[in-house]
Amino acid sequence: MPGPQRWNSMVVLLDTVNGPLARPRHPEKARRPDTPVLKKPDWIRVRAPVSRAYAQTQEIVREHKLVTVCEEAGCPNIGECWEKKHATFMVMGDTCTRACSFCNVRTGRPDPLDPKEPEHIADAIAKLGLSHVVITSVDRDDLADGGAAHFADVILQTRGRNPSTTIEILTPDFLRKDGALEVVVAARPDVFNHNLETVPAKYLSVRPGARYFHSIRLLQRVKEIDPAIFTKSGIMVGLGEERNEVLQVMDDLRSADVDFLTIGQYLQPTRKHHEVMRFVPPDEFKAYEDIAYAKGFLMVSASPLTRSSHHAGEDFARLKAARLARNAAAR
Repeated sequence: MPGPQRWNSMVVLLDTVNGPLARPRHPEKARRPDTPVLKKPDWIRVRAPVSRAYAQTQEIVREHKLVTVCEEAGCPNIGECWEKKHATFMVMGDTCTRACSFCNVRTGRPDPLDPKEPEHIADAIAKLGLSHVVITSVDRDDLADGGAAHFADVILQTRGRNPSTTIEILTPDFLRKDGALEVVVAARPDVFNHNLETVPAKYLSVRPGARYFHSIRLLQRVKEIDPAIFTKSGIMVGLGEERNEVLQVMDDLRSADVDFLTIGQYLQPTRKHHEVMRFVPPDEFKAYEDIAYAKGFLMVSASPLTRSSHHAGEDFARLKAARLARNAAAR
């Protein structure tokens, strides 16, 4: 078995759907000029995915014809997570209607929803024996409800098949989809995550299809509808943001009563994606973590390789313990 290697996060842009003659993975980026690629520092290192448990997880995913954000987004932690049989499922297909400059998920016109997908997800979770699962999705602006009913069905069928499994969802923003959020919240996930991704000044270049304050309001509405649901959000750094902008994002999230904040290093999928402006050193992540806790978050995960679903099960246990401790102290 080969020894530890660096994970290569640079994905080839010519990846295509259904073979080399089909549509490209990122058609909207094809004409963009190549962006510079910074050499990765020593602190960004992960093991290559080579274990038997990794292969078993991959087999279960393939058997149920499921899509994972681990693969689609080129997550650097896939080897570690799949070795533990932790996979983050991506529902509603593998093609997104948005074209964010940081993201490696395919963009284009999605296929119709698979009505069997909720059942397949629930079965795969049972086979993997997950005590905590993270379910995310592509943006489906083509659907009248943004896919909210399908998302809710995935949650309900997962809970029906796996009653002891806690469910964390990472949703799109449901922009201009009236009533969609309420449908998802009514399915009562244990954790509702929606990532801001970056500071508001960078939205036009990084997340042009989204609206910063709509996303803040989305998270706030979850708490208004059901205060028992934990809320979570995350950003990437290294996109050219300033420190004071990151601190303002923290304040905005706390004003929306968000419980859990993640901060990770942006890694560039290809030369056609947004460039990495800077690799943020670990001590700066630790400083952000300390500040975020001081601002009142129940949980903070801030490190170069932090991702929304990384260590999600362990973090959920800590999140519950932190809420209990805070409630006890308030009595």
